[in-house]
Amino acid sequence: MDLLYKELDGKVAIVTGASSGIGKATAKVFAIQGAKLALVGRKQAALDEALKSVTAQGGEGIGIAADVTVEKDCERIVHDSVAKFGKLDILVNAAGMIANGTIENTTLQQWDDMFKINVRSVFYLMHLGAPHLIKTKGNVVNVSSVNGQRSFPNVLAYCSSKAALDHMTRCAALELASKGVRVNAVCPGVTVTQLHRRGGMDETTYQKFLEHSKETHPLGRVGNPEEVADLILFLASPRAGWITGVTYLIDGGRGQTCLR
Repeated sequence: MDLLYKELDGKVAIVTGASSGIGKATAKVFAIQGAKLALVGRKQAALDEALKSVTAQGGEGIGIAADVTVEKDCERIVHDSVAKFGKLDILVNAAGMIANGTIENTTLQQWDDMFKINVRSVFYLMHLGAPHLIKTKGNVVNVSSVNGQRSFPNVLAYCSSKAALDHMTRCAALELASKGVRVNAVCPGVTVTQLHRRGGMDETTYQKFLEHSKETHPLGRVGNPEEVADLILFLASPRAGWITGVTYLIDGGRGQTCLR
């Protein structure tokens, strides 16, 4: 992006899931655009690498090793970020998980684990961040999925969790609009990250999945994290000042087909 100014100059952002994939790409582009960053991830080594990509762009950031499914960790994330930078302008909830499972074989524990990270953690971070975002007239961008808007078999809990996230985004947008806070979500199709590998795919299966995804996405390819990060940047920036409550598909057309 070739701009004559830094869109997020002076802004403070928390980015969860910042040690890889969409979260890491978002942290990098936010740093390029002048934001001060609190990067959140579970593994310190990966978080340190993400911080290097921020400082390489001349950005300022801190790393917070935390598990967003733990209440005290969420509280520490918001507290430490505001303590360091004095305010909060943007909250990006990019941490998430995926797993296979049907209505017949998904266990209650698997269901609960999915909702803890994909919905409950996002709710609690938004809840904790809201007072600070109201002060700055800031905004939230949640990372959802095409699966929240379209039904696919064998990912029941994941689809359900992302549908819940989408609706929570819309509800929160209405509740915070009068206070000057915008809340939006991006809904990617298949994007090359570590998500599916961490969800249980071995490398051979994953490569076959990516190849097959060329057929399920009408534009004929999968996405990359930088493309999604650019959309997150737009929604977090002043250019999107009249946009709230959107759940924005960025999926190569997949949401128009439901191909599996």
